[in-house]
Amino acid sequence: MSAPPTATTSTARLPATALDAAEVAVIGAGAVGAAIARDLAAHGVDTVWLDAAHDVGAGTTKANTAIWHTGFDAKPGTLEARLVARGYERLAAEAPALAVPVRADGAVLVAWDAEQAEALDGIIAQAEQNGYHACRRLNAAEVYAREPRLAAGAHGGILVPDEGLLCPFTLPLSLGRQALAGGVRLHLGAAVCDAREEAGPDGAPRHRLATTRGEVVARSVVNAAGLGAGTLNGVLGLEPFTVTPRRGQLLVFDGLARPLVRHVILPVPTARTKGMLVAPTVHGKLLVGPTAEDLDDARATETTAEGHAALARWARGVVPALAHEEPIAAYAGLRAATDQRDYRVHADPARGVVCVGGIRSTGLSSCLGLSEHVLSLLADCGLATGERGELPPVALLGPRRPDGQPGAPPFLGEDRPRPCEDADAVAADPDRGRMVCHCERVSAAEVRDALADPLLPARDLDGLRRRTRAGLGRCQRFHCGARLDALLAGGPS
Repeated sequence: MSAPPTATTSTARLPATALDAAEVAVIGAGAVGAAIARDLAAHGVDTVWLDAAHDVGAGTTKANTAIWHTGFDAKPGTLEARLVARGYERLAAEAPALAVPVRADGAVLVAWDAEQAEALDGIIAQAEQNGYHACRRLNAAEVYAREPRLAAGAHGGILVPDEGLLCPFTLPLSLGRQALAGGVRLHLGAAVCDAREEAGPDGAPRHRLATTRGEVVARSVVNAAGLGAGTLNGVLGLEPFTVTPRRGQLLVFDGLARPLVRHVILPVPTARTKGMLVAPTVHGKLLVGPTAEDLDDARATETTAEGHAALARWARGVVPALAHEEPIAAYAGLRAATDQRDYRVHADPARGVVCVGGIRSTGLSSCLGLSEHVLSLLADCGLATGERGELPPVALLGPRRPDGQPGAPPFLGEDRPRPCEDADAVAADPDRGRMVCHCERVSAAEVRDALADPLLPARDLDGLRRRTRAGLGRCQRFHCGARLDALLAGGPS
């Protein structure tokens, strides 16, 4: 197999003011945009991929609750219900080739009062309408048999055996690596500022996108810009819509708290939000949240003392033993809420524009379902695609090993030994045994490889954290920060 292409950052053949030209331009490099770019690559479509940020998955995607949703609780008949279910199905099949950590530990939805208990049969009926038939009603004794550390007072619950966990960092990176290996050209730091439509040489419309890095020309455009999708729709000549950033603050407890729960602990949802949960993570930690705060500022990803206190109070109310565990981190993400409960996905076939908006927190789970749906909408816009081809597995897309063989990005889940625990690998490359981040057992070799990734190299501490787990542990970079800074600067570890 030939070496995969590297990410394109310029196109010398185009005029000085131009950045790139392609059949399709995908705007947005979160999980949804990455999935669309990757599926276009698999079908051999000439694609350019743009994002205003300087990394893939650096916005809403990275600050997700990391739940692998079945779609059991989606509103029946909605596009979201259908695509979450399809996305779950695809990821279950494709996770090995993508090297994405996933676990189907199941969820227990808990009713804490009589009114919530009365809603349980309706939730099960809703799941049946969505085509999910594995939910099972639990009485209070069965809830505590499955989750003995829960607070007293549960009235019953529902077992959702296939709800799971995934890595929100790895998924967009793996999809992105396969997209680039399939020929997609990625331009980061390229915010779309303006757009105009003109007739192409064959009379069909084409779009000129003015970005902060130059002009991009494309026959079709996919707007997967997340929090910016509503405004971008107007720039592209479609009906704009309002996206209300909905901040979700979360607390992270480290591995000492992980044994306190066995499943994802869900609340009875409301019409506005799925509510706050207690969930394990694939990284061996425990997550509590999110809050749901509607804001005006799409940059307001800071945490607050009030949010921290509310999360801690709620966590202790659900799992009292968490009162004796210290949170090691807090973070916040913004979901792209709109005035309608369903996704805002639509196409203008005459103009060749597809909008993928209002995806909110289920985008990680639905992204592969969404990408299939978007390809069908692009076909309605006149896009001709070939048969789907095979993209190389992510295990072949990392930096070359010392023996010259293709390497793999590190697997971030706790289901496998950490790379430093592979005796043969350490013998072949001693840097794999030299710890940089002791909390998360990240070696100098993993950091070196993340910086030298041939397709999506890390450019900063946040990028290193999402590729290796470095700095995600109990000390929050207190001990490893200086060494990570040195490695980023090109110095010795």
